[in-house]
Amino acid sequence: MEAFLLAYMAPVMFGMLVVLLLLGFPVAFALAANGILFGLIGIDLGLLTPALFQALPQRVFGVMSNESLLAVPFFTFMGLILERSGMAEDLLETVGQLFGPLRGGLAIAVILVGAMLAATTGVVSASVISMGLISLPIMLRYGYDRRLATGVIAASGTLSQIIPPSLVLIVLADQLGRSIGDMYKGAFLPGFALTALYILYVVAVALIRPKAAPAIPPEARTFIEPNGGHGIPSLLVLMALSVGISYAGVQYLLDEQAHVDELIVTSILLWGAAAFVIAVLNKVLRLGLLSKIAERVTFVMIPPLALIFLVLGTIFIGVATPTEGGAMGAVGALIMAIIKRRLNFKLLRQAMDTTTTLTCFVVFILIGSSVFSLTFRGVNGDLWVEHLLTGLPGGEMGFLIVISLLTFALAFFLDFFELAFIIVPLIGPVADKMGIDLIWLGVLLAVNMQTSFMHPPFGFALFYLRSVAPKDDYKDKVTGKMIAKVTTGQIYWGSLPFIVIQIIMVVAVLAFPGMVTHYKADRPQVDIEEIKIDPGNFGGYGGGGYGAYGGGDADTSGAASDGASSGQSDQDYNSMFK
Repeated sequence: MEAFLLAYMAPVMFGMLVVLLLLGFPVAFALAANGILFGLIGIDLGLLTPALFQALPQRVFGVMSNESLLAVPFFTFMGLILERSGMAEDLLETVGQLFGPLRGGLAIAVILVGAMLAATTGVVSASVISMGLISLPIMLRYGYDRRLATGVIAASGTLSQIIPPSLVLIVLADQLGRSIGDMYKGAFLPGFALTALYILYVVAVALIRPKAAPAIPPEARTFIEPNGGHGIPSLLVLMALSVGISYAGVQYLLDEQAHVDELIVTSILLWGAAAFVIAVLNKVLRLGLLSKIAERVTFVMIPPLALIFLVLGTIFIGVATPTEGGAMGAVGALIMAIIKRRLNFKLLRQAMDTTTTLTCFVVFILIGSSVFSLTFRGVNGDLWVEHLLTGLPGGEMGFLIVISLLTFALAFFLDFFELAFIIVPLIGPVADKMGIDLIWLGVLLAVNMQTSFMHPPFGFALFYLRSVAPKDDYKDKVTGKMIAKVTTGQIYWGSLPFIVIQIIMVVAVLAFPGMVTHYKADRPQVDIEEIKIDPGNFGGYGGGGYGAYGGGDADTSGAASDGASSGQSDQDYNSMFK
């Protein structure tokens, strides 16, 4: 037994961790206890030294002093303040009225609002529960297919994992040792591409099965003009005018070499600012040029959009770090809640309690992960993982495919925090040695980890939706009709098409790495083979640079070797150590 443990300590340690997690032990304590247990076994067998555990306090203090992790409470607090101050209700009502007259319009509204909530809350539970409470009864009232309605809500909530400022992107960047700002830039296009795929699926369902996604009836449309119109032309004119102003501003402010993320963020900020100013002038001066729906869309959607892209914009263009951007976003969320007169002590306390709980959750798992990785590396577990993965057929692509399949399989049992703290520290160094861009790997894993919230039967997004979906038949308060309950099976079946879409997105990120690696497009390309180091007059012991070691020989490099030059070299050399 002793010989077996000496030979296979690393795989036995990893297998024990998997067993503990499957038995339901808390992740942080399973990681830490596993690390300490096998560390003591290793010391007893002579494989490790007791001095190994002297590094533990430094690791714990290293976690606590990691400034990058401050972004977690800041962005969480920002999102919770915005969500609990009624932003979700306002957005769903406004966007629902905007797209409601179209087939599938309510589902499209849920996806768009889900993307906006993802860019503010960064927390899946908040997004799914909010939209489940607000939009699910409305979709059931107007005859939406239950599988489509529940699938759209659950999938839209998981966008919080990939659209910046996502918490999982912060954790992945920290575990991979890369910039959070670069991870945000890399995830920008895949996140919104996934949103577009969700919308395309809803449009396809509405065209193929119109009864599954009906338009809301005329009597349910609240923003009606005195002439009976819906005010959409006014909104289109406002948007067109704002786009023109945004285009002119971008041409004036940015040069042709501007990065794609900087271009997108600046364009949206200018577009939002132009629309908001026009709407404010119309309201203050009572010009009557805008319709009700145009004013409603502008005043409800522009402020949170402006806050989101102001925070992301300062990060993308390098004005602020993600931690500073998160702090600015938290202050901005408080200001918006005060302006809406919805900030009170109860809301503030709830947001702070949830933020503290989630932050402690992350930090405790990270401490447990540090204890586990200390012992795992001590027993050469990193070398075992490296030999296991580098021997896979197919090179880099084979490695990425296997990692994607492994992550997809483990997502049935583990959530994204557990995957990020257990799997990523093991595969990150291997990927780095293979020359794989770690930002690309991180975004690929983030897209893949989304499925952990959608997998039946353990998907957390499905559990969150089940908690707020009607479990019994009920009478609708508006129509007075009896509405059938939503079954767990309908929720599970509704998630499957969106899991397929997420898998398609994983394949797209694998096949087209430029979707992610554009984050470094504006950086100078350096060829290591072309780098030359010219030591000048400090060329070594025999180069004649300075008399004490040069022996008075002539400088063969062509540099002057007279007394003045030698004396100057001695003076320069001595000045280096003053």
